[in-house]
Amino acid sequence: MLIDDFNHTYQIWLRELNKYDYKKIIEKPEASSWSIGQVYMHLIDETTWYFGQISLCFDDLEYAEKEMSESAKLMFQNNSFPDLQIKGDPIAAANISQPIDIPSLKLALEKLKDEANVLWVKMELKETYGKSKHPGLHYLSPKEWLQFAEMHMRHHLKQKDKLDYY
Repeated sequence: MLIDDFNHTYQIWLRELNKYDYKKIIEKPEASSWSIGQVYMHLIDETTWYFGQISLCFDDLEYAEKEMSESAKLMFQNNSFPDLQIKGDPIAAANISQPIDIPSLKLALEKLKDEANVLWVKMELKETYGKSKHPGLHYLSPKEWLQFAEMHMRHHLKQKDKLDYY
């Protein structure tokens, strides 16, 4: 079930956070790369936005018949991002802030888990809902947004592993 997958991946990120002290999470292997803390901040920011998209789908049926792109269909069918390093917007990446501290990261992660579970219940109870547009994948339903959020978190575990190795 989607919510179980999300909660499982969330638990990995929360458990892994316990391995670090503050100095380690803000350390960057090179000036142009992210720290582990910035990866956490990125996940929190993006997942919060995805959850906002889910809420939009509940309130607007306008795009209910629209579809995701063909490449997105393959990604969702595989339940995984393509196995390659995806380059994001360098300006946006440069604006990812460092976390204030580890407790605030834990609190933000817990808030995401709680919100995901509330949204899941709403998805299960609601019979009709629309879709909202993803910038690259086209139109996603609430359950597709939740699946995307989990896939995105899982995708960044590879990046975290590389940073851990550094």
